[in-house]
Amino acid sequence: MKTKHILFFGFWLALFVISCNRDDISFDTPSQKLRFSEDTLVLDTVYNQVRSETYAVKIYNNENKDIAIPKIYLEGGANSQYRLNLDGKSGTDFTNIPLRKKDSLYIFVEIAPNSSATEAIAEDRIQIESPAGNQHITLLSVVQNVDFIISTEDNPKIITDNTTWNNSKAKIIYGNLKLADGKSLTISEGTKVYFHKDANLKIGKNAQLIANGNLGKEVIFRGDRNDARHDTLPLNWGGIQLEQGAIANLNYTKILGGTTGLELNNASANIKNTIIHTFQEFGILGINATVNAENLVMNNCGQAALGAFKGGNYNLLHSTFINYWDLNGALPGYAIYATNEYKSGSTTEQGAFSSFNLKNSIVYSDRNNALFFKPTSGQTFNYLIENCLLKYETSSAGFAYENNAWVKNSIKNEDPKFENYFTEKLNLRVKADSPAKTKGKYDSSSPKDILGISRTNPPTIGAYQ
Repeated sequence: MKTKHILFFGFWLALFVISCNRDDISFDTPSQKLRFSEDTLVLDTVYNQVRSETYAVKIYNNENKDIAIPKIYLEGGANSQYRLNLDGKSGTDFTNIPLRKKDSLYIFVEIAPNSSATEAIAEDRIQIESPAGNQHITLLSVVQNVDFIISTEDNPKIITDNTTWNNSKAKIIYGNLKLADGKSLTISEGTKVYFHKDANLKIGKNAQLIANGNLGKEVIFRGDRNDARHDTLPLNWGGIQLEQGAIANLNYTKILGGTTGLELNNASANIKNTIIHTFQEFGILGINATVNAENLVMNNCGQAALGAFKGGNYNLLHSTFINYWDLNGALPGYAIYATNEYKSGSTTEQGAFSSFNLKNSIVYSDRNNALFFKPTSGQTFNYLIENCLLKYETSSAGFAYENNAWVKNSIKNEDPKFENYFTEKLNLRVKADSPAKTKGKYDSSSPKDILGISRTNPPTIGAYQ
């Protein structure tokens, strides 16, 4: 009986396979031109000798008949840097590709680039030949030449000498790269520093990180996934951590898409003309830190854009601290959070704020309080808020707004009217009718905004004139 059942099942299986065999279907040559999902496929920036992610383009058969496309191939042939995959087969040249009526097929595309140039364009075409007329899809990608810096637990990578990185090659860091105590790392304008998943840059005690960017030639720190959407996703890498006595001097720098962007543990930072956004925890985390910032722009951080713990010294001028965090509603998403205490394991440490000066700056979010102070008993918390625009709720902000000698000439709870606060199209200039316009107090130490535009007198509040 079992044998009969097996034979019966086998008969019907064979019949099904035969009925589905493509050889039994008549495929005609195309009589109309094919339609594509896109005529140009742009692969994001890729790295020399590193295979890209897989991209796809779709070909549609709009005819009421099954067709066989005579030939699909890469114009560059075997010498092309690109590779195609059709129906599970990889290569550069395909013939008689079947496509059912009113159906579509995917062409999957990768690039394995090989270029010694600092930055080069890799271009090729997917050619589609048929009696209805030859067509093509253009393939484009930017190829960057890179240095790989690989650090492991068994073989840690440490920069032991004063070092300069220039923009001739991007850097890709795997693991935890350490700058030795007392040494300096200088990064020239236009240099890109990429980090693999969970990678970090650690600046040792009394060491110095110097990022010398320029307008249009910023120093960039970000994850090594180059498709654009990863700039607006956190956790692509760890962050930059400075140990006791270390100093970060940042000018025209972008820090994007990690866990905590800049961590200052009893360390200092001088920051100008810099954008920091999209971090799971903090854009800047200061622990008894000193931060001097001018034309600093921050957004999209889970805990806070700026978190100041265990006191310290903060002088924040003409900056834009906003937070429209929407990736995890359980996180508080402050623009600025400042407190005298810091919990390290089971221990709570205390420290004094010698100064927390906030001038000509926007502090705003979609939460009730963009700015939250948490002073602790017995600790100094000296602050001054002057000519700022704040999102503020009396009941829980941790400080009084009205009748407070330390809050001067500021604006409460008025929409700053940003051009676009979404990180995908971040543009934190304010519109012409913004309440921040001409409401600042001119400071000769900051005559130009983050774009190099001269400030008026009185100036616009925030990093942008």
